[in-house]
Amino acid sequence: MTRLTPLAQLRAPLGGQRIELQQVDHEAGGMSLLRTRIREGQRFTVFDIDPQTALEWGRALLRWADAQQTR
Repeated sequence: MTRLTPLAQLRAPLGGQRIELQQVDHEAGGMSLLRTRIREGQRFTVFDIDPQTALEWGRALLRWADAQQTR
């Protein structure tokens, strides 16, 4: 059995995509994963990433967002 813990829900203002972040924990144990679900109309994109990938991705997003504020 898998336990999903909601972390955040966002809506992209331009495309209207719904973005959900969830923590995924498997009953058998192992590392927790970050699930990202992006809904565009009737289509879903879902992927699970490990903590290291989430850290690198998050840092890249922050670098980009910070750079946009200095323009």
